[in-house]
This record gives sequence, structure tokens and C-alpha cells, in this order.
Amino acid sequence: MSHPPVLTGLRVVEVSAFVAAPLGGATLVELGADVVRVDPPGGGVDVRRWPIHKGHSLYWNGLNQGKRSVNIDMRSERGRALVADLIVEAGAVLTNLPIVDWISYETLSRRRPDLIMVVITGNPDGSTAVDYTVNAALGFPMITGPEGLSGPVNHVLPVWDALTGYLAATAIVAAELDRVKRGTGSLIRISLSDVALSVAAHLGFIAEAQLVDEPRRRYGNDLFGSYGRDFKTADGRQVIIIALTPRQWTNLIDATESRQKIGALERAQGISLDDEGNRWMRRDAITAIIEPWVANRTLAEVRRVFERHRVLWGPYQSFKELLAEDPRATRENPLFAEVLQPDIGSILTASSPVFFADRKRVPPTGAPAMGQHTHEVLRSWLGLGTDGLARLAAEGVIPR
Repeated sequence: MSHPPVLTGLRVVEVSAFVAAPLGGATLVELGADVVRVDPPGGGVDVRRWPIHKGHSLYWNGLNQGKRSVNIDMRSERGRALVADLIVEAGAVLTNLPIVDWISYETLSRRRPDLIMVVITGNPDGSTAVDYTVNAALGFPMITGPEGLSGPVNHVLPVWDALTGYLAATAIVAAELDRVKRGTGSLIRISLSDVALSVAAHLGFIAEAQLVDEPRRRYGNDLFGSYGRDFKTADGRQVIIIALTPRQWTNLIDATESRQKIGALERAQGISLDDEGNRWMRRDAITAIIEPWVANRTLAEVRRVFERHRVLWGPYQSFKELLAEDPRATRENPLFAEVLQPDIGSILTASSPVFFADRKRVPPTGAPAMGQHTHEVLRSWLGLGTDGLARLAAEGVIPR
């Protein structure tokens, strides 16, 4: 028996920009929640953010698929009152915009004591920061990149935004569980920098900086503390090979026919390379053994041998190569479906990566047109009639 999506019935108002809060809202949508995103008429600061296709933002499209879009001029007193009414009606709000009195938890919870509010900030004191400034301060750009390089190397993936977005969705679900148990609301604050610092602490980077005299340096594409790096094949492709466990290490040795040479290295050094710390310390000598084997074979040949021996590996791929060659990035993967997005075209669109065996999956849908659901939501949630909507449109509070 299949049940409705797990978050069916949960309603959330999202007042947001950039990545973290919109991704949190999209995550809730993918699990069945009804998320209404509120923007000013015509859209906010990220409505034209790159990448752009046919004049439309693929960035905005991807972060807002499945939501309902409402446009309200929040500069006006009437517009602010409408947004407050929507939040109170929904019972939950997710935002990363500056909190002022009319949208504060203190103000809105007087009207709805069980209100859930998640507020995302850059820093815990509310000061401005974005993923890239947080990452710059954290230390990762100083250990990323080729050995011997001086100066920082920025990342291209806004990982702290992504983790904060997912954590914000988790926080709303946790608060909803608490509301069901105790009948109370919650004000939840999450900052990008706290998320980043928390992850860095969990992974040992903070403790290492405290306890180890020699600071972590750059090691290029070598996997710190174990064995893993990039290799080039005979046909000019590149692969990554990893050996974290003794079994993975044994599989790699067998696949590359390196047992004799690896054994000689172990005897010469008086060590066992079953230990990943030893593999790390002798990584250059190991690479000198593995590299010629890979260099003499094409990607197809490497794939065939590695898959037979269950080596932990993968090809380096551009996004174009990913779509052309990787079966995981196709409609054959139940994660994806082709969705026709008006004015953009048919695009591969992801549903939730969390699959519930006994629940209906929420099929992926496109992003709404800006303001598409304004009248519909104000009518169904707030009971506004045709005349009232017409007056708001005439005053410029909502689109016509």
C-alpha cells in the first residue's frame, strides 16, 4: 500500500534570496510540503542570476521547482500585512532576509503561538556573510589546490549554503514534530558560519589546528591520510582511484597486477600497506607503481578491469560528459524526469533523493512563473474575493 508523501499537509511560507533558504524550501517541496515563495513584483535580487538560458535563470528555476510563487510589494503597509497573514495562516516560515518588527517571531507568534520560524543568517550575530566569505575565513582555500601554490583557491560549489539549506529543512521537520507533541512553536536560528564551523569540527580540522604544530598544507589531488588521487588514461581521460580499506587496497593491487612490486616496496620499507596511514606516507612510491598501468589502458579498458575487481574508482567528467556517458544522470534513474519548463525547454529535473518505500514519490515539476500563484493563494488561504484582489492590484501591492 502506498501512502501520501511524508510531508503532505505541511505548509510553509518562504521569504528568501540566494541559495540556503530556497534550497531548504525546495527540499520540503520534494517531500510533499506546500511551500509558497513570496517575492516582490517582478522578482527579487536573484531572479536573473546566472546561468541564464533564453533570458531565464536556470539557477532560480532549479531552486524553486515545485513551489508556488506569490508576488507582494512588501514595501507597502498593506503588502506587509498580507505576508504576515500568509505566515500566520501557514504556521511556518523560512527566511534568510533581515528580520524587522513586522515579520519578527515576537510579533507573529502573538497571533499564532505555535508558529515555526527558521531564520538563516550569515553569522550568528546576524551580520552579513555568504558561502564564499565564510569558506574564505574557514581555511579550506589555503589547503586546496596544487602543492607549492601560494594564495587561496576558491571553491565553485557553495557547500555551506547547501548544507544550511538541508539543515533548515530538517529544523522545520523537527519543529513540526515538537509542535505535534507539545503544541508549541519554535524560533530557530541557523548561520552559515556556524554550519561551516560545525562540519570543520566534526571532520577534525579544528582539533588538528589546535593540537598539531605543523599546519595542514596543500597536497594537490592526493587524498589526505589515505591513498587516492587522479590518473590519466591512454586515451587522455582522467580517473580517480581510492583505497580507504584493506579490501579496497587488495582489490586495487589485484586489478593493476601490482602485487609483486607492492610486496617489494613493503619489504624495503619494513611496513604493511594494508594500513592507510602507511599508504599515505608512501603515496608517491605507490603512484609510481599504479600510474604506468593506468597510462597504458583506455578508459574503457580501465573500467572493465576495475569493475571486475570492484576497485573504488570513478571517471572525471565534465557536466556535458556526465549527461552523455553516465547512466545515473538519465531518466533511467528514478531520481529524474524530463520536465517541460515554459520558455526554457525540456530539462532533466530531480525529485527528492530521499526515497520512502511505502510512500508516493513527489514527481519533479518545473518552477513557477514569477507571481503565478498570487491570486490563487490569497484567495484560498486568506479568503480574498475578486474585488479585493482587484483593489490590491490597482494599488500595485500585487500583480494584476
